[in-house]
Amino acid sequence: MSALTSAQASKEHGASIMVTSLASFFGVVLIQATAFLVDIFGGGAGDSAAINALYSVALVFIGVALYVAAVVTSNTFATIVAGRTRTIALLRLLGARSRDLRRSVAREGLVVGLFGGAVGMVLGVGASHLARAIAVSAGQLPDVQYTTVQPLIILPVVIVVLTTTVASYVGSRKVLDVTPVQATGGAVDTGVEAPRSRRIRTVLSIVLIAGGVILLGLGVLIGMVNPGGVLVAFFGGIASFTGIMVGAYRILPATLKLVGRLSGRGPAARLASANALRYPDRSTRTAVGLLIGVTLVTTFAVAMYSYRTMLVNEYDEATVGQVLTVTVGIMTGLIGFSAVIAAVGMVNNLLLSILQRTREIGLLRALGFTRKQIRAMIVSESTQMVVASMGFGLILGIVYGWAAAQSLLGSLDSRGLTAPTLPWAVIAGTVLCGGLLALGASLTPARRANQISPVLALADA
Repeated sequence: MSALTSAQASKEHGASIMVTSLASFFGVVLIQATAFLVDIFGGGAGDSAAINALYSVALVFIGVALYVAAVVTSNTFATIVAGRTRTIALLRLLGARSRDLRRSVAREGLVVGLFGGAVGMVLGVGASHLARAIAVSAGQLPDVQYTTVQPLIILPVVIVVLTTTVASYVGSRKVLDVTPVQATGGAVDTGVEAPRSRRIRTVLSIVLIAGGVILLGLGVLIGMVNPGGVLVAFFGGIASFTGIMVGAYRILPATLKLVGRLSGRGPAARLASANALRYPDRSTRTAVGLLIGVTLVTTFAVAMYSYRTMLVNEYDEATVGQVLTVTVGIMTGLIGFSAVIAAVGMVNNLLLSILQRTREIGLLRALGFTRKQIRAMIVSESTQMVVASMGFGLILGIVYGWAAAQSLLGSLDSRGLTAPTLPWAVIAGTVLCGGLLALGASLTPARRANQISPVLALADA
């Protein structure tokens, strides 16, 4: 089991530490910023309801951030475990039990969560006070006595540790499928789960998506008479998106197949498309982080723009501007967090997949593929994943964003149901960033792939 906590493992967890640090940082900054607002507006008994509301909103945004981080962490650990198939099989051959090995991976998640959470907490407190000091010196905030450290900052750190541990345990479920006999051959991750597990995941995915869609529609209908419909729509969005995550191994490969047909007929493009379909779990783990990021960015952007449009229809423009100022600031921070997490998750999983495909790439080189063709294959894989994730994410984001605004303000808009207001600038920026990400995400993996020697790769049996 010591092999599972080797120096190689520490390199594999670089992205996981970054993700947990960012999640902890985001949560701590939100809690500290809320405490600063309380310091500014006072904390009397009459303000208790407003203070509770501020902390409730902060916790909601922290929850969204932690959900994103947990999904990316789970996918990262799943990728790591897939690359350790032969090592795990050898340990199984020597007598280790699969459940003990899985607990060992979960302990790695605990260590990653503790380290990342602590780093994020220190940086979060420091950054929040630095931003507050700059704002005070610029006259944007009053010079009052501010809270040094709000005790509630421990909450996002504890949640980061717990979610990382659970995510690592969930991501390591493939350990249970590794058999001792795989140690005697060239064992690799096939990306195929047992049929029974796939049937359970498929049924669960369908139930969650169907139930979520029903709740979304019900929330919109309730929102036409009562703003409380947003709560129903919120749970509908969570349920349906979780269903999409559960069934992503079927949904994303089908989307990748469609994109692959449009990517060209060259050998590199065709092989890249075939790889995505041959190993659906591997391609899904790589693309799902970007899907989450694009969906969140689009959801919040569409919600903000639709929210503003519906308010302008009923209220004064100046009043609307005051209401949106704080909301836009918080959502912008969450959008930035989501974008960084998406980029980190995709680059890390793509790089790990290259490290785990040494023999495959070596065989291609032995069969005559040039370094340029290998590079083109990696770039094509990255591009196809970006296009598929962005296209699907934009559609989901528009639907979720419109449902959020409609279920919250539908009762205030005399026109009833209204079409979503599309933030074309945000959409264009997302597409541009996606294109840059496709290029950037493929540079390091492509360079690493071209360093693989055909002879050494084929000798690694």
